[in-house]
Amino acid sequence: MLEEEKIEKPTREWKRSYTIFLVIFLLGAIGAKVWQYRSPKSIIILKDAPLNVLVADTPLLRFRGLGGRASLGKYDGMLFLFPESGRHGIVMRDMEFSIDVVWFFNGEVVDIAQNLALQPGVPEDHLRGYFPRIDADTVLELPAGWAKVHDVKIGDTLLTNPSQ
Repeated sequence: MLEEEKIEKPTREWKRSYTIFLVIFLLGAIGAKVWQYRSPKSIIILKDAPLNVLVADTPLLRFRGLGGRASLGKYDGMLFLFPESGRHGIVMRDMEFSIDVVWFFNGEVVDIAQNLALQPGVPEDHLRGYFPRIDADTVLELPAGWAKVHDVKIGDTLLTNPSQ
């Protein structure tokens, strides 16, 4: 009987250790999945107006954008940062509110699209794409009407590090 207890004891300890490891691994995997959907935040300035924005700085965050949100909540917009300049398009994928889009190259406004129409129920391959007329490296999505109210024009400057 004593030998049987010696054999079962390591087995129970191994099962317990394995279960603890599995739980920690699963919690870590869930945390990593949730973390990839987090959007960094930043304060930027456009037309002397400080804006508290979400930052889309990864392919996943840029793809998702503001889609699926009922509103911007406590934020004033979303800033899309691209690793290289190009004619980066915007679609109204899963959008629930209209927006203005401002494209920048090296911090200067190069194009503006105002009050983009919602496209509920439109399949991905039929969504209308909005593109700047020239290359851009940054895109700012704002509530519809913001660009008009603040008189945003081509050539205006975006300050992305106002504390510096």
